[in-house]
Amino acid sequence: MRGGLLVAGTTSDAGKSVVTAGICRWLVRQGVRVAPFKAQNMSLNSFVTREGAEIGRAQAMQAQACRVEPAALMNPVLLKPGGEQSSQVVLLGKPVGEMSARGYHGGRQQRLLGTVLDCLEQLRGTYDAVICEGAGSPAEINLRRTDIVNMGIARNAGLPVLVVGDIDRGGVFASFFGTVALLSPEDQECVAGYLVNKFRGDVSLLEPGLEMLEGLTGRRTYGVLPFRHGLGIDEEDGLRVSLRGTVRESAVAPPVGEDVLRVAVCAVPLMSNFTDVDALAAEPGVVVRFVDRPEELADADLVIVPGTRGTVRALEWLRERGLAGALARRAAEQRPVLGICGGFQILGEHIEDDVESRRGKVDGLGLLPVRVRFAREKTLTRPAGEALGEHVEGYEIHHGVADVRGGTPFLDGCRVGQTWGTHWHGSLESDGFRRAFLREVAAAAGRRFVPAPDTSFAALREEQLDRLGDLIEQHADTDALWRLIESGPPKGLPFVPPGAPA
Repeated sequence: MRGGLLVAGTTSDAGKSVVTAGICRWLVRQGVRVAPFKAQNMSLNSFVTREGAEIGRAQAMQAQACRVEPAALMNPVLLKPGGEQSSQVVLLGKPVGEMSARGYHGGRQQRLLGTVLDCLEQLRGTYDAVICEGAGSPAEINLRRTDIVNMGIARNAGLPVLVVGDIDRGGVFASFFGTVALLSPEDQECVAGYLVNKFRGDVSLLEPGLEMLEGLTGRRTYGVLPFRHGLGIDEEDGLRVSLRGTVRESAVAPPVGEDVLRVAVCAVPLMSNFTDVDALAAEPGVVVRFVDRPEELADADLVIVPGTRGTVRALEWLRERGLAGALARRAAEQRPVLGICGGFQILGEHIEDDVESRRGKVDGLGLLPVRVRFAREKTLTRPAGEALGEHVEGYEIHHGVADVRGGTPFLDGCRVGQTWGTHWHGSLESDGFRRAFLREVAAAAGRRFVPAPDTSFAALREEQLDRLGDLIEQHADTDALWRLIESGPPKGLPFVPPGAPA
């Protein structure tokens, strides 16, 4: 088998990432050597490979679904928004500069087509199948000329396209039809059919509509996936707050101890790697919520200041909202606060930033004896160490270089009383360390909370990916999907007018 498939969507959040991961897990369980691929990703939720390359976390999770190591080839272009108008461009895992949306779509993006096609070809030469994920909608007619992630990649690589639609939003038939009808004849030749996502109810009531859709477009539906809670993999969009906050449904297990533990995460602007708190939310008895008002910190046993792509902007936001004062009061009262990456930098004495915000020297919250200077070269590492008597692993993605001038060492950062800071993302996924940290927090908060002795975050991730594989295996026409991946788009697919504008 030497095949491929591109999973496109009628909209953003239609379920492309989940479907891609599910197809990958289904294939690997059939003995197929498979890899994920997304030519261009826009996300503040990223990951560091063992080689020190930065890629989208969704592709890292899809690699886990494939049971392979994540690699830069799987996400050659990553755009990290720094505001409404500009993004940092990460090429093959390394930052190459900031660019406006107009500048990127005005020429730079199209010049990257050769790079992404070369990466895809390398993966196809190594694996039996490559399952590609598109971005947004393939029918963005204003962007088609420079597209390198949807029909641009499908056409050039000869990939069949499966269009996913979220029926829970409504209007899925119009979305499917309109998506195909706004593509050029050449693009339409790649679109094999549809996959309905998040369906609730009796499938037999949906079938007449699917038959009519096939009659209108000449393209079949390859499956109807039922709505399931807790199936979202690491999300891409860091410009909005993910309220998922868990890798499984929240009402799974009661607390082991007498009390729950309440965690409040400050919803700072341009929040990055907000999935750091998923490991906490996976613990029985830990309640995680995102907050943006000081009064919401009052009953929190732990407050987390997370990573951000705009550290100085987030610092100003905390002050404007009154959260900075609330954090200072917590620290003075010895109530637990944890800063991660940009959040760690915010808790320090001052920040010298001539790179990200170009604001020069800015006073931090002064809760930790740390001074931060932003370097032009980004730190991208996978550190390992020990804290609280437990082994810890994580990953670092930051421009800020911390000069720690006191406190008790904590990972690469420090702690003073119950205020903790580190650059390490993902540290809470280390089960023994997470339990030790939660015991410290519970003791400081006066809560009779006991961490579950057997929660394995890695096992929960595997369980989640297996559920995605089950969803594809049980509710998609896997024989037809196999033929599609192996043989490419069906021949003789009809043109659906009007097609893309000239």
